[in-house]
Order: sequence, then C-alpha cells, then structure tokens
Amino acid sequence: MSARRRLGARWRRRRPLRTRLAVAASAAVAVVAVGVCAAAFFVIRYAMYHQLDLSLTQSATRVTQADRGEPPGVLAGECRFLSAPACAQIVPARAQDDPPGRYVLPVAEPVREVAAGSRAPYYSNITLADGYPARMLTTTFGEGRALQVALRADTVAKGVRQAAGLLAGVGAVGVVLAAALGYGVSRTGLAPVARLTATAERIAATRDPRHRIELPEGPPGREDEVTRLAGTFNTMLDELERSVTAQRRLVADASHELRTPLTALRTNVELLAKGERLSPAQRERASAALGRQLREVTGLVGDLIELARDEEPRPLVEEVRPAALLEHAVGTARRHWPQVAFTLRIDDAGAAVTLPGVPSRLSRLLTNLLDNAAKFSPPGGAPVEVEFAGREVTVRDHGPGIAAEDLPYVFDRFYRAESARALPGSGLGLAMARQIARAHGAELTAERAPGGGALFRLTLPASPRPVTGGGA
Repeated sequence: MSARRRLGARWRRRRPLRTRLAVAASAAVAVVAVGVCAAAFFVIRYAMYHQLDLSLTQSATRVTQADRGEPPGVLAGECRFLSAPACAQIVPARAQDDPPGRYVLPVAEPVREVAAGSRAPYYSNITLADGYPARMLTTTFGEGRALQVALRADTVAKGVRQAAGLLAGVGAVGVVLAAALGYGVSRTGLAPVARLTATAERIAATRDPRHRIELPEGPPGREDEVTRLAGTFNTMLDELERSVTAQRRLVADASHELRTPLTALRTNVELLAKGERLSPAQRERASAALGRQLREVTGLVGDLIELARDEEPRPLVEEVRPAALLEHAVGTARRHWPQVAFTLRIDDAGAAVTLPGVPSRLSRLLTNLLDNAAKFSPPGGAPVEVEFAGREVTVRDHGPGIAAEDLPYVFDRFYRAESARALPGSGLGLAMARQIARAHGAELTAERAPGGGALFRLTLPASPRPVTGGGA
C-alpha cells in the first residue's frame, strides 16, 4: 500500500495541474454517471421482477380461492408467460405423503418447511425441465401443504439483459463525455492561471514588468478566486513596475547629480597637482573649491544612503515628544541660518503629543523642512513661521513660493524647480522628509501659502502606529 501511495504521489508531482484537474473532474463525473446507470439497472430489474411476483401472487390467490380440497399433486403443468395459467402444484409436508408420479416443479427441503408452517412463503428463480428460466412462489396451502406457482421468466430476463446493455452503453458515453467535460473544465478554469504563468515567464525572460494579465469583463465584486488571483498579480506587477521605475530613475538621477561635482573635483585635483605653477592665491581658491565640492559630494552620498535605508533592519524605536524635537531643530536652524528669523509657537495639545519613533530620524525630517524654508527666505525678510497645533506641524516661509506646475513634484527625488537650480542642495531633502514621515505613519504635504511663500504641513497620526523598516 505504501509503494502504491508513493507511486501515486510521484505521478501527481510529474503531471501538470491541468492534467490532474482534468483527471479529477472526469473521474468524478464518470463515477456519478456509472453510479446512476447502475442504480437505474437495479431499479428496472426490481420493477420487472416485482411485476412478475405480483402475477404469481394473483395466480396463487386464484388457486387458493378455488380450493375444493384437492390432494397433493400437479394442478397445472404447462408454463406460458402471461398467456396461460401458471404452473401449479400442491406439496405435502411429509415426503411419504407425495402422490405417485413426479412433480413438474422442483421440490426441495424449504418447500416442506413452508408446508409444515416453519418457514415463511418465499420467491425463487428456477429452471424448468425444458430449459426455460422461471420465477416460482412457494406459499402455504391449508394445513400441512404448500402451494408452488411458477411463471416463465425468460421475457423478463431478456428485458433485464437489454436494459443492462442499454445502460452500459449510456454509462460508456457518460464516461467519454466526462473526459471531454473534465478537459474543458480544466482548460477553462485554469485559463487565468495559464495566462498568469505565461506572464510571469515572459517577465522573467524579458525583465520587463510592464506585462499584464488580461482579466475577463464582469461586474465588480463578483469575480471568482482565479480572477481575483490574476487581479492581485496585476496589482503586484504595478507595484513592481513602480519600484523598478523608481530605482532606475534614482540611479539615473544620482549618476547625473554626481557627474558635475566629480568632474569639478577631478579638475581641481589635477590643478592642485601642478601646484608649483600656481600662485598662493590660486592654490587657496582651488583648495577652497575642492573642500566645498567634497562637502557637496559627501552630503549627496549621505542623503542617498538615508533614502536607501528602507531595506535596513528596523532601528530602535522609543516614545518621542515631537515638541521637544521641534524646539531643538528650530534652535539649530537659527544658528545655521543667522540671516533668517524663525518664530515658533507650540500650543498645549502639541506639547502633550507623544508617538513611537526614532528621534534622530524625526529630527532630520524637521531639520530638512526648516532648511528648505530658510533657503528660500530672503535675508532680513519676514520670518519662517513654525507652529505645532494639535497634531499638526506647519512650516511657512515668505519666499517665492511653489509654482503650480512644480507642486506635484516637490517630494520627488532630485527634483528642483527652475528657481532653485542655482541654490545649494541635491533635491533629496524633501523626498527624505516625506519618507521619514510615512515611515512614522504621518503625512507630509506642500501647498502655496496665502499671500505668497510655501507652506509645508506635517500631520501626525491620531493613534500610535508601528514604525516601518529602516525607513523610519
């Protein structure tokens, strides 16, 4: 049995799912068809023999009603199926009371028991002396005697054989139809799976995640499991395509942003290598430029590492008071941007807010927002307004503001508006700020402030949420 089970398991592993489903569906329908045909055969056989038994009962009743005290012996010796009186004979309980001559119907011990009253009447199948099959009823006939009544059953037997042949043919056709239906069911039911497999193989071969599985049209919310699986796979492909596109864009933008400072670094290094030909002032300017460019490259690389932290292990999380972090960030910004004024207002609700997070990452978020506002604020102009009310932090500057065409892209990596291309920075600060905010369950948005300038709004989550991955 174990060897047979292993053989069956090996067969299932080697056969494709479509073949296994077709075999299972065909076997199920075939078993039902064969079972129905078998049940129909037994019902027909029972009905035909039951009708014959009713005829035997009627014949026995007529003989009993016409009883005038006949002695044991043959009453009617010719059996013709439904066209003449049935064969009938009376048998005593004791063999020594048998009349002279022979019986036309077989007499066995159960017949004597029925005559003696120790056995109930019964039906049996016999073969007549001329070789014809017959059906016989043995019942009591007064005291100490039994009545045997028989009718030829060859017509019934023929009808049963014909029904068996007909139902066997119907069963065979049912098995063939079951195989065809099983194949059709497996082909139709697994069509989305086949398309899913082909799409996955095509993506693996071409490394192009733009391929999609065609979904059948239908009312929404009534899809079957396979269609929902295909839809989920398409959603996963959408996310994969966005991820691959973002990765390619990040690499392309990073290489573009690094090309200019690296070229300038190489030029200044080559220039300093010929220091004996330069005047002291020229060497000092080249050294200052080299230091500035090294700081820019170092900052750019650091920002790229920060943005890539989504794949790092989850950092240590603790309960954080954003109000304290905001006060520290504003103090740092005042020292870093002495020519720009900052105002800070924190209400009582904001001062009481706590949330799980990483203090260094949240400080980086707030610092990036303040540095961005200070960078676009004119020196000596209106101050940068920082406010923490309820669970919302707003940072508003009075600079040139955000153009309508730039507003959808301010949080994209390496994106810088035309008015900001001459300013320092790599275009990664706001992208990093939004990433940190979303990792903490918060949402960061940008809008054009009334009266000019830009307004950034950080909305903290109403209920504590787990910090995701290293992006926190």
